[in-house]
Amino acid sequence: MTAETNQVNQTTTGADAIDQAIAQGIDFDGSPIPTAKLDLYNKVMALEANRQRSGVSNTMRSRIVRIGAKHIPQAELDTLLVDAGFAPLKEKEIAFFYGGK
Repeated sequence: MTAETNQVNQTTTGADAIDQAIAQGIDFDGSPIPTAKLDLYNKVMALEANRQRSGVSNTMRSRIVRIGAKHIPQAELDTLLVDAGFAPLKEKEIAFFYGGK
């Protein structure tokens, strides 16, 4: 394994791993990310960067639900949200994130 490949493998965990790989234009396997994919991603992210935000708490809750649903059972995530002072899971979130499980 080359030092470059080893470096790529070391950066595949953590919240910033995807952003770092995109910035480098290199996928986790060491292959280049196609320019068309990078261009579209950057275009959409620029649009998102210009969007008016509704508040930090709303964004925090959204991220908690979106990411938490991958790791935490529905009932537990719902309880955690309520205990932290957030609104409980909405029916549409339950259907979207837990409907197929």
